[in-house]
Amino acid sequence: GQAGVAVRESRVVGDDIAVVTAALADLWPRHGLVVVTGGLGPTHDDLTRDALARFFEAPLAHDAHTMARIEALFARRGREMPARNRAQALVPAGFVALDNDHGTAPGLLLERAGRRLIALPGVPREMQELVEAHLAPRLGAAESGGARVIRHRTILTAGIGESALADLVGDLGPWLDARTHLAFLPSSGTVRLRVSAEGDDAAEVEARAARFAAHLTARAGGHAVGEVPSGSAGAGAATLDAAVVSRLAAAGATLAIAESCTGGLVMDRLTDVPGTSAVLAGGIVAYDNAVKARDLGVPDALLDAHGAVSAAVAAAMADGVRVRFGTTYGLSTTGVAGPGGGTDEKPVGMVCIGVATPSGTHARRLQFGTDRRTNKMLFATTALDLLRRAIDAAG
Repeated sequence: GQAGVAVRESRVVGDDIAVVTAALADLWPRHGLVVVTGGLGPTHDDLTRDALARFFEAPLAHDAHTMARIEALFARRGREMPARNRAQALVPAGFVALDNDHGTAPGLLLERAGRRLIALPGVPREMQELVEAHLAPRLGAAESGGARVIRHRTILTAGIGESALADLVGDLGPWLDARTHLAFLPSSGTVRLRVSAEGDDAAEVEARAARFAAHLTARAGGHAVGEVPSGSAGAGAATLDAAVVSRLAAAGATLAIAESCTGGLVMDRLTDVPGTSAVLAGGIVAYDNAVKARDLGVPDALLDAHGAVSAAVAAAMADGVRVRFGTTYGLSTTGVAGPGGGTDEKPVGMVCIGVATPSGTHARRLQFGTDRRTNKMLFATTALDLLRRAIDAAG
């Protein structure tokens, strides 16, 4: 990644000491850096420590510093430490325990004959924190045997599928070569375009990656949400949710949300973003028509004439929640998530999204698939993207 270390191989193995040690026997002699994740917990199936001890012929011994940290963590939480957690303070001889500030399992580091092995806990947050605190600072060009530089630039796009985006981007022949790469990374209604450039001159590599990223942004047009951080450290900022919060904050604007088919998912996603309290006033989950009428002011006549799943009702919901909360913007969702409940006129996967702004209200009808959970995610993503576009249009 950014540290100049190329990932050459990844492998998934089961909770079996013989299988883990066989993998180590294959990987350790062939790579300058081996990273192991998982298996450092306190239960019977957490076997990484034992496998490392066996493979490296390194007896396990309790590490007093790690034991004290584990005990202190339980004390802070007001809980008695189970006896089985003592096993997490066992460290193979020759390894260094890496402090874990978010859990009981320390990381383990071995440096031997110019090679490194780092074992990390499998809990995602703990693993990420240890990567940033202990692994990343230890990495550098020396890992790959030279002054090799790798740089990434990532463009977040929304409102367009992977294939259509590839068509929109067009011919990449002039941009791609053995030292410059592009990955399409789709996820729940968004696609990240990750540029990877490598070479010997850091300034040249960074300039090449920046030119390519600027080209992709221009080609993506209105689908380009913006450039987002690459790597684990920037994962929280690399979302459409964070982009919406950032735009609202920059505009000094506020938002209220009225949800039907998404059941609060849009608000849940936004409240995962730090700083949302400055821009999000609140919301109403109006699943039943009576709630739409009573709490959002959607006229009964409108519901009768168009039905709850309609552009007209979506617009009224967005208007209603904006007025009731006194916000700059109102956002609404109403649809048929599935797998049942659809009709010929309003099939499963249909959603209507309303966006109320100071200059007017508009609503769109869109069609997705038949899986309920997937539809809810896509409905929420599409709603946030339509809001993002409205904020951008307002300048």
